[in-house]
Amino acid sequence: MSLNPLNEVKYRYRLAMEHLERAERLFSLKDWVGVVSASQLAIENFAKAIIAIFEIPTWSHDPSNQLNDLVEKFPDDVINNVKELAILAREIAPEHGRSTYDEPITGLMPSDIYKESHALNALEKCRKAKKIAEKVLEQLNVRFK
Repeated sequence: MSLNPLNEVKYRYRLAMEHLERAERLFSLKDWVGVVSASQLAIENFAKAIIAIFEIPTWSHDPSNQLNDLVEKFPDDVINNVKELAILAREIAPEHGRSTYDEPITGLMPSDIYKESHALNALEKCRKAKKIAEKVLEQLNVRFK
């Protein structure tokens, strides 16, 4: 099976958008854990959409290293955006495990630790990741919608 980069870009973008839309709905329902979880998955997949331009994204929930390894392949005018997206992915990656299991040693459930401020922060990062990914894809003339 060969990789069709454009199909992978489109798939990752659509997947990210689905998670972002879920995060938005969950925020209106005050499901703070769900918002963080969906936002993390959206940011991960916005980053993977950019990675897919050049190679198959890894299965990691933190694609920041893979994205940073590709920075030199991007035109100068998008490098800062790519680096910023990698930072967002790295910052939120630990929330995948925390929003799923928290830290079992503490005995706390994810719902014990996530509050509205956590959810809002994650959702804002997610919205920012979307804007960055779209800007990079548009500047590279990659049709992703």
